[in-house]
Amino acid sequence: MSARASSYTPDIQARGNGRWSRIGKVFWNERFLWLMALPGLLFFIVYKYLPMLGVAIAFKDYNLMLGIWDSKWVGLKHFYRIFDNPDIGRIFLNTLIISFYQIVFAFTIPIFLAIMIHEVSKRSFKRVLQTVFYMPHFLSWVVVAGIFYLMFQSDGAVNNLLLDMGLSKIDILSNSDNFRFMLVLQVIWKESGWGTIIYLAALSSIDMELYEAAKMDGAGRLRQIWNITLPGIRSTIVVLFILRLGSVLDVGFEQIFLMLNPSVRDVGEVIETYVYQAGVVNGNFSFSTAVGLLKGLIGLIMIFGANKLAKRMGERGVF
Repeated sequence: MSARASSYTPDIQARGNGRWSRIGKVFWNERFLWLMALPGLLFFIVYKYLPMLGVAIAFKDYNLMLGIWDSKWVGLKHFYRIFDNPDIGRIFLNTLIISFYQIVFAFTIPIFLAIMIHEVSKRSFKRVLQTVFYMPHFLSWVVVAGIFYLMFQSDGAVNNLLLDMGLSKIDILSNSDNFRFMLVLQVIWKESGWGTIIYLAALSSIDMELYEAAKMDGAGRLRQIWNITLPGIRSTIVVLFILRLGSVLDVGFEQIFLMLNPSVRDVGEVIETYVYQAGVVNGNFSFSTAVGLLKGLIGLIMIFGANKLAKRMGERGVF
């Protein structure tokens, strides 16, 4: 028995060495591609995966002097605090409402914008449109917030124009009824053009002969868009929608932090700003980490659920 086992050992070792040799050859043949991907891989390792070790803080009473591993282990204590906190329900509701508005408007507008750009026949004009729509993406949220403050403050450009027209002023920055609308409007203005890139790439892969055949059958532009264009990018829309649901509780810390003020805190405070206030400002690192971990878990569940639903609807999904 032992002799038979020993006779198999060289074969197993040979197969293992051959497999590693093939893997090494593949890496060597694609070494330049891996070098190009190295900065992105290092970014995710340093800023995404290594910080995940700090998740242990959520299960401890973190003491800055003791460090992560020497702090006292308390289990799910901070997660119980989440559900006992009266502000958490309001903050989660604010996050979900703002995220819902962004999905309904900020997610769908790039689709229609990409179709409109795709329908432009003159290439030079199409490039000008793409450039104009892309430009706001490269502005930081600090600049965007500054522009909106200058435009919509009580003596800003918009209110001065309304007074010149004989109309009354509008209050957007400190009015809780208008604050969420303003946040979504900012996202639409800043990111809609950038969001068209993937859709335009998907539109360029649609066979033009389908449009020619539709024209011969007497189909107009709207009928062609409905029967050819939208089905042609449906899988792309589904994949991006699944990825968007994964960040359903991530509505943008920087934007809301810059626009938030005491007058609109009841409707504008979201999970990210609450975590910052609780963790960085007040020093409750363990509790804020537990809130962030719960947010990530909900996002993961949303991705798996949306991916499974997409596969049942006949789409390929993300994984």
